[in-house]
Amino acid sequence: MEETGSCFWNSAKRKCATRALILSTELSSQAPAWEAQLGDQEIEGSTGSCGCLELGGNFPEGQKLLAAGIRSLDRGLHLNSGVIRHVPGSIDKDGLCYCVIYLPNNVIPLKQLEQLQHAAQELLSKYEQELSRINEYARTIEDNDNQILEVNGALKSRNPIAPAVSYESPAFNLLRLELEGAQELVAQLKTKGSVRAGDILYQLQSQVANASLTLKLLADSDQRSFRALRQEVDVLQSRVSECEREKEQEEASRNPDEPLPPGSCAHGGLQKVSRPIVVQLNWRGFSYKAGAWGRDSAPNSSSSLYWVAPLRTDGRYFDYYRLHKSYDDLVLLKNYEQRKMGFGDGSGNTVYKNFMYFNYYGTGEIAKVDLSSNSLVLRRPLPGATYNNRFSYAGVPWKDLDFASDEKGLWVLYATEESKGNLVVSRLNPSTLDVEETWRTSQYKPALSGAFMACGMLYALRSLSTRQEEIFYAFDTTTGKEHHLSILLDKMLETLQGINYCSLDHKLYVYNDGYLVNYDLSFLPLKHRLPTPPAKRPYEA
Repeated sequence: MEETGSCFWNSAKRKCATRALILSTELSSQAPAWEAQLGDQEIEGSTGSCGCLELGGNFPEGQKLLAAGIRSLDRGLHLNSGVIRHVPGSIDKDGLCYCVIYLPNNVIPLKQLEQLQHAAQELLSKYEQELSRINEYARTIEDNDNQILEVNGALKSRNPIAPAVSYESPAFNLLRLELEGAQELVAQLKTKGSVRAGDILYQLQSQVANASLTLKLLADSDQRSFRALRQEVDVLQSRVSECEREKEQEEASRNPDEPLPPGSCAHGGLQKVSRPIVVQLNWRGFSYKAGAWGRDSAPNSSSSLYWVAPLRTDGRYFDYYRLHKSYDDLVLLKNYEQRKMGFGDGSGNTVYKNFMYFNYYGTGEIAKVDLSSNSLVLRRPLPGATYNNRFSYAGVPWKDLDFASDEKGLWVLYATEESKGNLVVSRLNPSTLDVEETWRTSQYKPALSGAFMACGMLYALRSLSTRQEEIFYAFDTTTGKEHHLSILLDKMLETLQGINYCSLDHKLYVYNDGYLVNYDLSFLPLKHRLPTPPAKRPYEA
């Protein structure tokens, strides 16, 4: 007897008709009549006895199967001989094999079994594919890690300050996304898989999780190494810049140039700032921490030289100011004129040609006051400027509009919604307050601690500690170019509320938490220019 796929046959080169017919017998007239065409198969050289397969068990009478054969199930299904057995049959005159077997009440759903078997094969095939992919990913990660270590080693040997290779490349991100996709697929397979596939699924899930963990550890380790290296590079750059500054200062001291005349821009840019010189506490007292003071850059014969404008204790409202004819009068607190204004907002005041300019209270307008008569002579809105503490300096509230004067004229420093809070510089017409020209910088104004103008150059500051500031950024309005520098500025107290430059004596006048402080500025001769180190990149989180 030979098993020939779907039936048993005993005659050589005959067709095995695999047509099954379910008939109702005389014992049960309720059984429905139906037939299923399973197809014909050509059997070559089959020999043996005629027979069929019968399902065992206690089956009720009333249903019989008259059949020429039955499909064999896949060899992957383990059949119990106690459940399925061979039943002998008989051959009719047409050479067809007939046999009688009994069916249970619920006929076996062969098509559903075949579909289930097909689905199981597809799942196993997917398991094997994903397992193969994960193994490839693991090998790729290991190879890439080795290559990165080799490249970093080569870079460090050639250039100690070269940045490490980052794990943020598109290929690395793609690998991470594919591993996440594999994890999701394994989770889906676990919900649909059978008991027999459990070991394979758990093994697959474990390998995917291990690969993902390895990938994350590599990325975290690389980022930590990069941040540490970046910090070391910044320290080295600071030391180099400091050495270069000291060298330039030494050369300048050996070959001193003639002091700059008042209002002159015949120099190569800012070189250094002196130690702070504390003049005195403001005339209203220690509680008045916010305010501004300075010296008129372009006085006339009848104007006062020095002015002091403390704000109220709320740090916002500007109402009183004093004028002094000389520095001695300022120090001795005598021969002064005290005025009440009552319209100012913040500590961005400046004085230019005997007029005081400030932000009119609660608006985005520029106010101009004649100091000779203490009268408000002009108000003009500044186009696009934000106000009411929208984009003020770090630690200095209500300074949305910061006015400045220098050798080139009158300026206003502010931010707009269009600039996304970045600092904007505009040159004003002193008479009409019209904006003559505007420049946009790359510096976010709330990240700065202050700024001032000198010879048409914007200098921006940031806090390094409670006792030190750094002039780190410069923008040249003549060329429209920006560069980074590092000039340290010591301070007596924590916050610099007001910073004003005077072109007559090349000094900075700083209102420092209620104290009046000034600094001498030194500039390079035209033949020398300080090296400009590259901009420091923010550390990645």
